[in-house]
Amino acid sequence: MASGAKDSDPSLGYLTRKETEVKLPRPTRVKNKTPAPVQITAEQILREARERQEAEIRPPKQKITDPTELADYRLRKRKEFEDLIRRVRWNTSVWIKYAQWEESQKDFNRARSVWERALEVDYRNHTLWLKYAEVEMKNKFINHARNVWDRAVTLLPRVDQLWYKYIHMEEMLGNVAGARQVFERWMSWMPDQQGWLSYIKFELRYNEIERARGIFERFVQCHPKVGAWIRYAKFEMKNGEIAKARNCYERAVEKLAEDEEAEQLFVAFAEFEERCKETERARCIYKFALDHIPKGRAEDLYRKFVAFEKQFGDREGIEDAIVGKRRFQYEEEVRKNPLNYDTWFDYIRLEESVGDKERIREVYERAIANVPPAAEKRYWQRYIYLWINYALYEELDAGDMERTRDVYR
Repeated sequence: MASGAKDSDPSLGYLTRKETEVKLPRPTRVKNKTPAPVQITAEQILREARERQEAEIRPPKQKITDPTELADYRLRKRKEFEDLIRRVRWNTSVWIKYAQWEESQKDFNRARSVWERALEVDYRNHTLWLKYAEVEMKNKFINHARNVWDRAVTLLPRVDQLWYKYIHMEEMLGNVAGARQVFERWMSWMPDQQGWLSYIKFELRYNEIERARGIFERFVQCHPKVGAWIRYAKFEMKNGEIAKARNCYERAVEKLAEDEEAEQLFVAFAEFEERCKETERARCIYKFALDHIPKGRAEDLYRKFVAFEKQFGDREGIEDAIVGKRRFQYEEEVRKNPLNYDTWFDYIRLEESVGDKERIREVYERAIANVPPAAEKRYWQRYIYLWINYALYEELDAGDMERTRDVYR
């Protein structure tokens, strides 16, 4: 009895301390630590866990057989949607789901009401306009759809997708005049090049060549870029109007001869003349371009010109083209490093082989203008040779003693 009192604790009531102790399992010692003959991968454990999972409990499908039940169901769903909208009014997807549910119930007036409320919240969201119009088109409410598109393009004229969809709908309905009218409204906003090209393709689909030509004229006025003029000229060429195509290229050269992309224009013009068997015209275009385009941007032009001369030119023309290309390379090198006297010597030899005295003198003058920066022999040695060569050229090749004296001074 005394031992029982000893074990008991007043705070434990009638239980003894031994009875309240938590008995932990005795730790088992692993005797055999060698790997098991069949190994189980983590992948296998996960697969088994997934396979043994119980099927998800889903609420049973309800069959509505009574108008009253249907009315209750609709009331409940509407209340859910309205509560959700009250919480997250800015969430577009909730409005879309609500409107689509109303559409599934064939209550189109309510669906329209939901769409209109959504647009009041965020009319700048073009996705709402697209979905709204698609619903109207899907259910063949053409005039309603037209009304939606009209409002959409009025409020968001810079969203090209709205214009494309509106035009596509009118075209599918066979309303070509209506589609053209929409295109005209769009063009008044001066869209990007793709918009104009879509209008041109639309007219060409209905074989309206004159209308397409008129649109091209407006297109090159709105976007006076090299690419636009080349497209216009190719359009005329495709329709067999060689004189009009040439006129396009000539007008483009007048306006864009100083443009950054002028090289592309000259190459296209020269290739056009080649196709028309006008090799002399093509040669003149290449030479005009090489005289007017900065050397840094004329690489492709030189390559095309050399290929052209090899194909159509005589020996002298080919040599001229190759000399022009080498001249371009030397100009690039001396521009990058004007103190590279070896390049100047090569350049001078090239000009001497051509024999144009004025050009030779010009290269000599440019070369000797680049004075070495430091007073060291290795810099000045090549520079002095330049002067000596210049004096010898004037004395022996040009035979101009006065200029020789000037050089020696």
